Amino acid sequence: MRIAVAEGPDDGGVLRPVAEDGAPLGPAEPVADLVAAVAAREAQAKERGDPAGVRWVWPATARIYPRFLRAGVRLARCHDLELAEILLLNHAGRYGEPRSLRAAFARLNGSAVPDDVVPGDGPPTLFDERPADDIDAVVAVHAEQQRRAAETGMRLLVAAESAGGLVAAEMGHDGLPWRPDVHDALLTELMGPRPAPGLRPRRLQELADRIGEAFGQRINPDSPAQVVKAFAAAGVGISSTRSHVLKRVEHPAAGLLLAYKELARLHVAHGWSWLDSWVRDGRFRPEYVVGGVVSGRWATNGGGALQIPKVLRRAVVADPGWTLVVADAAQLEPRVLAALAGDRALAAAAGENDLYAALAGVFGGARDKAKIALLSAMYGGTSGEAPQLLAVMRRRFPDAYEYVEAAARTGEAGRLVRSRLGRTCPPPSHEWRDLAVQDDGGAAVRSRGRFTRNFVVQASAADWATVLLAALRRRLTALEAAPEQAPRLVFFQHDEVIVHAPEHHAEAVVAAIRDSAAEARRLVFGDTPVRFPMEAVAVSCYADAK
Repeated sequence: MRIAVAEGPDDGGVLRPVAEDGAPLGPAEPVADLVAAVAAREAQAKERGDPAGVRWVWPATARIYPRFLRAGVRLARCHDLELAEILLLNHAGRYGEPRSLRAAFARLNGSAVPDDVVPGDGPPTLFDERPADDIDAVVAVHAEQQRRAAETGMRLLVAAESAGGLVAAEMGHDGLPWRPDVHDALLTELMGPRPAPGLRPRRLQELADRIGEAFGQRINPDSPAQVVKAFAAAGVGISSTRSHVLKRVEHPAAGLLLAYKELARLHVAHGWSWLDSWVRDGRFRPEYVVGGVVSGRWATNGGGALQIPKVLRRAVVADPGWTLVVADAAQLEPRVLAALAGDRALAAAAGENDLYAALAGVFGGARDKAKIALLSAMYGGTSGEAPQLLAVMRRRFPDAYEYVEAAARTGEAGRLVRSRLGRTCPPPSHEWRDLAVQDDGGAAVRSRGRFTRNFVVQASAADWATVLLAALRRRLTALEAAPEQAPRLVFFQHDEVIVHAPEHHAEAVVAAIRDSAAEARRLVFGDTPVRFPMEAVAVSCYADAK
């Protein structure tokens, strides 16, 4: 059963049942309390024992669903018109076009397409109110998306991406358990006590002073221009102040600068100001952006949720009586390549827990060389040993090698490549086409080839991870006895998940993760011998997981 949802300007809204193909099945029904009405119909579907339940069709999960979560209402399934529109536009090579309900409806009717406007942008005013959605637009856009998704074979991806929207909103609502006192103690241990506003922490200031002493003059270590100038005055020419450059410099200031940069990065990105801004009530609550990267990987609107430094993982601690089940997919992208290419020899190695170790014999018994060869094939590496190792790969794993080579050639020709489920790379810009002609197959062409060879793998890995999340969320819901004792997905990063669960659920959660990984493999890659093992461990602190 599908029910279209339109928000009203107040607490109300409009509901309308629709068929799987989007055709209306009944009249529109205004409701005074949208959350209560949706919750009642969700409960009725469960009482009927409807295995599929209701799929709620609405403009944008990120805008609408938090309202339900604040009211304690969680929904099983949805069709997110905005996320679906992005996927379908990209598939047609129309990257960057407005994807809102109003824009999609205008395109459908041949009207002028308005720019996307995010409701609630800017500071609230006395006269702010929730914008009303048009139920007729919701129904019409959904029907057209169902047609396009069926035509392009993207029904599974649209459903999984929509489920990802639910997961993202729920993770932002539930939050990752975070101990502010532990975070503060870690920062104090590394940098000294919290400084007054505008001042450096004591340890950073000490390093800054020592850097000045090493140069024989006071400089600002945060200013690349000053650092480059100071090295030049000392007779050392450097192209930049990047860490890999400084590591090659033989000067007393170089090591001090590296130490300074590491602590300064932590202070700016995850210091005390970050703690004040992002941790509330013992929870880190970022805003996840589903498919925020062109490959389909997620992003965040601030907070750096996808880059939690190892040193701060000590602050991620389960509640008393609860545990953190941490799991990640081992060597995900090489396994994805093996499944995509159908390369029997590589797939056989990918049937082992450690793919690189299984391939070591092919590369002279060296696991590291097997890793370099695969990464070079997927990322277009050409430096160091890469050419020799790629020659071995071309001989021993011809199907896998040719798969990424074909993707590179497609990109170099200015055409589009797609993931397993239909995610589509951006088309080349007009500037690229001009450069490609001028270069006559030069740097611009090679750069796009490197991008597309990796896109087919990374985007297909994103397909697998998105389906994994949808499957895992469904299994965790089945474990729920009471809302306050429900296992919750609280973290996701490319190939890693964390579930916060009551201790007595730990084994069931581990099994749910394992089964969800197997389901994602089957749905995305079909009958393949490639394994996608998810190594899961239950710990009280995130830092103890690895």
